[in-house]
Amino acid sequence: MSAEQITKAVSLPAVDVSIERPGVYIVATPIGNLGDFSARAAATLAAVDIIFCEDTRHSRRLLDHFGINTPVSALHDHNEAHMSEQSLTRMAAAGQACALISDAGTPLISDPGYAFVRAAVAAGLPVRTVPGACALTAALSIAGLSTARFSFEGFLPAQTAAREARLSALASDPRTLVFYEALHRILASLTAMVEAFGAAREAVVARELTKRFETLYRGSLADIVARVEADADASRGEFVVMVAGNVAEQGADDAELERLLRITLAETDRRAAVRIVTALSGRPRNQVYQASLRVSAAGET
Repeated sequence: MSAEQITKAVSLPAVDVSIERPGVYIVATPIGNLGDFSARAAATLAAVDIIFCEDTRHSRRLLDHFGINTPVSALHDHNEAHMSEQSLTRMAAAGQACALISDAGTPLISDPGYAFVRAAVAAGLPVRTVPGACALTAALSIAGLSTARFSFEGFLPAQTAAREARLSALASDPRTLVFYEALHRILASLTAMVEAFGAAREAVVARELTKRFETLYRGSLADIVARVEADADASRGEFVVMVAGNVAEQGADDAELERLLRITLAETDRRAAVRIVTALSGRPRNQVYQASLRVSAAGET
């Protein structure tokens, strides 16, 4: 969040929070719009003894905006491995509570925190979540692509060969694919997706979610590449790239689902068949139930 985005203070309702000491709180922060900062998040950050964050200067601006004076300490990719255990040990010995935040959104989602949470669990400390904004779920909720099954792939490799290899391995995946991408690599990544997935594959790219210049590019991958190339503002901001799954593979998945249902429906009732096939296939129960109706209707004709 830039200094320009920090405007008039937002008044949050008073919230009573019960803080466990020692304890660890994973707290989501806004991905752009300060109005998305919850009253519980603010109260939690004000109540803990220390806040671990990626960039203390960046997070201090957010905290000052909401009148939160809790001390902050840097915990990022370069120091997380060795900082986590010693910081948590010291904090636990002092009977303190801490919070972990990222620069924006939910910690650990393509942000530091994995080693920190693992260390807290290993130390037997209670780890609690204070949920809020997350670019991944925010983008999926407005994309209009299937969310029944999706795969979050985070950031693609920066190197061309590694990026192409990763995309090639995902080309037949029937799930909606979700990527984060930086502004200086967005065109290279989209172009590589055209090569790996085909120019006609449906996609949605979200830029600057919840911010003043929030933009969605919808269409085929080829269409989106052309629009991003033509849009002078497309070189600014942060991106979530969502690509529809491989339709042919989705059809194969549906055929296998119906095959399993025909077998189970021949041996048991619909309720049991749906329960069994849901467990075997990993598909959402409602999808399995709807497929069972199709199978039954086909058998009656």
